[in-house]
Amino acid sequence: TPKLYWDQAKLQGRPFYYYSYGAAVSEVVIDTLTGEMRVLRADALHDVGASLNPALDIGQVEGAFIQGMGWLTTEELWWNAGGKLMTHAPSTYKIPTVNDTPPVFNVRLFKNRNAEDSIHRSKATGEPPLLLPFSVFFAIRDAVSAVGGHRVNPPLNAPATSEEILRAIGAVRAAASAAR
Repeated sequence: TPKLYWDQAKLQGRPFYYYSYGAAVSEVVIDTLTGEMRVLRADALHDVGASLNPALDIGQVEGAFIQGMGWLTTEELWWNAGGKLMTHAPSTYKIPTVNDTPPVFNVRLFKNRNAEDSIHRSKATGEPPLLLPFSVFFAIRDAVSAVGGHRVNPPLNAPATSEEILRAIGAVRAAASAAR
């Protein structure tokens, strides 16, 4: 790739040809008795430069969002007593299904031209939108925080499985009770 250079000793240079940007907002609901979570709505805006195929790019962003949502909410890694990773493939961990897609799911492309001389000034859409569903994780975290009146910083770890959400709710309730 042209224009790329990096000086490891100085930690200076230009390691990437261009950057893609995006933003997302998500609305969730949690069940404080079971830890179950549902995404009610997600709105995402992603920079793909001058899109070569808007329908394809929107599909890429939607797919990456749902994949990233699974990574942050259901794809729990675990190893057996011998240290072997047991969740090594989609057949061994819970991946999102169409039923996990938010009922309101809006994806828009940011109209932009790549400043770099890429193909028709487009940008890649494969991996960057995978990070947009951090909005889901932080919406869950905010919902857990609401249990303590937003006075307690929830100790929520990713993936935010039902068990992890329930554990964080318990910690927030305990901390809120101790503060009284």
